[in-house]
Amino acid sequence: CYCFISIPAPERPTLGNTDYAFEMAISNIRYGEGVTKEIGMDLQNLGARKVCLMTDKNLSQLPPVNAVLNSLAKYGINFQMYDNVRVEPTDQSFLDAITFAKKGEFDAYVAVGGGSVIDTCKAANLYASSPTSDFLDYVNAPIGKGKPVTVPLKPLIAVPTTAGTGSETTGVAIFDFKELKVKTGIASRAIKPTLGIIDPLHTLSMPERIVANSGFDVLCHALESYTALPYNMRSPCPSNPIDRPAYQGSNPISDVWALHALRIVAKYLKRAIRNPEDREARANMHLASAFAGIGFGNAGVHLCHGMSYPISGLVKTYKPKDYNVDHSLVPHGLSVVLTSPAVFAFTAQIRPERHLEAAEILGADIRTARIKDAGFILADTLRKFLFDLNVDDGLAAIGYSKADIPALVKGTLPQERVTKLSPRPQTEEDLSALFEASMKLY
Repeated sequence: CYCFISIPAPERPTLGNTDYAFEMAISNIRYGEGVTKEIGMDLQNLGARKVCLMTDKNLSQLPPVNAVLNSLAKYGINFQMYDNVRVEPTDQSFLDAITFAKKGEFDAYVAVGGGSVIDTCKAANLYASSPTSDFLDYVNAPIGKGKPVTVPLKPLIAVPTTAGTGSETTGVAIFDFKELKVKTGIASRAIKPTLGIIDPLHTLSMPERIVANSGFDVLCHALESYTALPYNMRSPCPSNPIDRPAYQGSNPISDVWALHALRIVAKYLKRAIRNPEDREARANMHLASAFAGIGFGNAGVHLCHGMSYPISGLVKTYKPKDYNVDHSLVPHGLSVVLTSPAVFAFTAQIRPERHLEAAEILGADIRTARIKDAGFILADTLRKFLFDLNVDDGLAAIGYSKADIPALVKGTLPQERVTKLSPRPQTEEDLSALFEASMKLY
């Protein structure tokens, strides 16, 4: 799906050198129980002769990968498997996958896993298709050069096994840049998957905390994209459409997807976490992940995500329940949601009506609410939501203290691609206050 739309947003007039248009770019999506069995036919239809199958060590032993392998065997697809993807990838783990992809000379890719696997596969496809490029050429500025992608990529089929990142719909690939101890990424419509195969059967094997943390990512994708700076207030206006960023600011189409995803989260996330046999809840969260992906993949996210990257990148000894990993790790969805009460209390000065609407969707009674209290109401609603789901009590509970705040702020500053989409501009002092307010939630 790809359409170019120019619609003036109703809220605000265009000012100075701000953009006047937005684009909608998403992968093709196929949804249905058991739909993974069609993947061999898809690759046949693409005329693929040598396929790269990417996953991680844990998933390589689980039903989603088996379902893909069975389909590849049934339709005689020649493939090589790379199962060394790192959960929460780093620049080095991306480079390892890129080396494998370059040597393999593949003409199609299949990614089976969560956002870590799908993002790694996007990067492998990009750099194998552009073999003379330096790694930093496509990495987001100011850490990399942020060059536009002009080379043709190979087809990529993404099979998400978590209900969280929405990576099967987006042109974004996130990784830890170890040297700077900060998360960054690559953002270009050119790297989005050709097809996302959303098979709700794959979510049934997810443990409770993985369901929860993935769901928190969906929650924040929806909230941040709906409250982001409007597209026609983002500057500068690109001189060439290839330079229009993937994250453009809130817009009328992304708003629809974000709100719908938020309603599904409100209805089904707690059920999906508490009962692994609740197929209806898990299937709906799988869809919500894609819906929120369509929303934020075009509108963008802002402060929760911008602040989450150093929270993940500076992790000390924290190891989450239900994650089979050999390294300290703050799951992405957890690193994002822990700052959400503080962030939305801060941003609600701008567009308070949207913050109040979000609070109502998440269960707040706003019949007697004052518009100026929108941020506090949404923050309290989020705190209650997280408390009910046994979420760690703020950044202090995952190993941070006030002494870490300067480093956390320093790690947030390079994330301009997302922080500039906050509806309310922020200073370093504001960021310090937001991290401090997030040390304890309850």
